[in-house]
Amino acid sequence: MNAPHAPSTIWPQAAVTQVPYALYTDPVVYAREQERLFRGPTWNYLGLAQEVPDAGDFKTNFVGDTPVVLSRDTDGSLHAWVNRCAHRGALVCRELRGHSASGTHTCVYHQWAYDSRGDLIGVPFRKGLGGKGGYPADFDMAKHGLQRLRVECVESMVFATFDNRAEPLHEYLGPVMLANIRRVLGRPIELLGTTRQHMSGNWKLYAENTRDSYHGALLHLFYPTFGIYRPAQDSAAVMDQGHRFHNLFQIMTSGSGGDVSEYQNKGMRAMPAADSLADNRVIEFKDDYGDGISLTIQSLFPNVVLQQIQNTLATRQIVTRGIADTEVVWTFFGYVGESEAVRTHRLRNINLVGPAGFISMEDGEAVEIVQQGLVGVEAGAASVLAMGGDSDADLDRLGMDENSVRGFWRGYREFMAL
Repeated sequence: MNAPHAPSTIWPQAAVTQVPYALYTDPVVYAREQERLFRGPTWNYLGLAQEVPDAGDFKTNFVGDTPVVLSRDTDGSLHAWVNRCAHRGALVCRELRGHSASGTHTCVYHQWAYDSRGDLIGVPFRKGLGGKGGYPADFDMAKHGLQRLRVECVESMVFATFDNRAEPLHEYLGPVMLANIRRVLGRPIELLGTTRQHMSGNWKLYAENTRDSYHGALLHLFYPTFGIYRPAQDSAAVMDQGHRFHNLFQIMTSGSGGDVSEYQNKGMRAMPAADSLADNRVIEFKDDYGDGISLTIQSLFPNVVLQQIQNTLATRQIVTRGIADTEVVWTFFGYVGESEAVRTHRLRNINLVGPAGFISMEDGEAVEIVQQGLVGVEAGAASVLAMGGDSDADLDRLGMDENSVRGFWRGYREFMAL
C-alpha cells in the first residue's frame, strides 16, 4: 500500500501528504466512487444480524447511493438485493425495517412479487386475460429477479459486496481487525436503539474524522476535561496488516494523562476544572473485557465504525446522500444477560455519543465547517496531511500523527485508480 501512485489530473501528487480539495466537491469524483468503491471489490457494512432475527424480517439500507434490502430467509440465511423492482425500477420495500409473514416482498406499483432471496415469484396477468395481452411465451421469471449482493458475516456484523472479485471478508479485514471485532461482538448481543445524524458534508470528511486522533483531545474538550482521553494516556493506533486501510484506536485506563492545567498552560482550549457534571456516573468506566481498554474506535473501509467509548457500544454506518450530504446511522447494543445495573449504566453512557452526544456532536460540526470552507476553493488546492511524514505505521501513542488518515487515502487511491 506504500507504493507511489502514478500522477492523475485529479491527484497529481504521488504522496498522500496533500489531499486535493476537489475530492470533496467534484461530482465526477463522486460518481466514480459509487462505481469503483461502493460497487467495486470492497465489503460494505449492512447492519447487525440481530436487526433481522427471524425469517421474513427485512431492513432497507444503502450501499453508497444504491438502495438495498437485507432479508432473513426461512432457512435462517441472510440475503441482500437491490431495492429496485425489475419491472419499472420502483422501490420494492419502503419501510426502514419490517416483517413479511409470507416471506414475499411486493412492489406497490404493478404488484410484481419477490421472495426473501430476491427471486421473482409473481407477475400479475403474466399470461394475459381471456387470451388477450400478457407477456411473451418466452418471458423467463428466473431472469427477472432482483440484483443480488454477496453476503458474508463476522460475528454479528453483516457485510455485502456487488463485486465477485472481492476477496473473502475475513481476508479483507485481516487478523488484527478480526481480533477486536471478536473482542466486542464475541458474545450474544441485544439491540438498544438507533439514531441518525445528518451532516452537510462529503462522506470522506467523516471517514477521515474517525481515523484522526490528532483532533481527539483538541476538538472534544469533554475528553481532556473529564479524563476520558488525554494524549499522555497509554494508547495505540494499529492498522490491518494487509491493506493498511482499516485501523483501530485503543486507549487504556493506565497513565495519568495529566490534568486540564497542562492544556491551559500551552494555550490550548480546555474547559475549566471547576466545570463539573451534575451526575458523574455518565463518565464512569466499567471494564467489560478485563483488559483495561476504555476506548476503541475501529474504522473499517469504506463505510463503518465499530466503537467502544467507555461502556457505550455501537456501530456507525456512513451513508452517502450526495456529494455534500452524509448520514451516519448509529446502532447501539448491549450484551444478553447483563444485569439491570449494567444495562442502565450502558444506556446512561450513550449520552456521550450520537448526534447530540457530549463528545460526538462536534464531529458533525467539523465536517460541515470544512465543507463550507471549500466553497469557491481554487483549482489544485489541497489539505495538509503531513503530521508523521508519509507513514502509515502503527503507533504506540495517539494524537501526534495522521498515519491512519493516510492509510485511508492510500486505500482510496488504489480502488479509485487516482
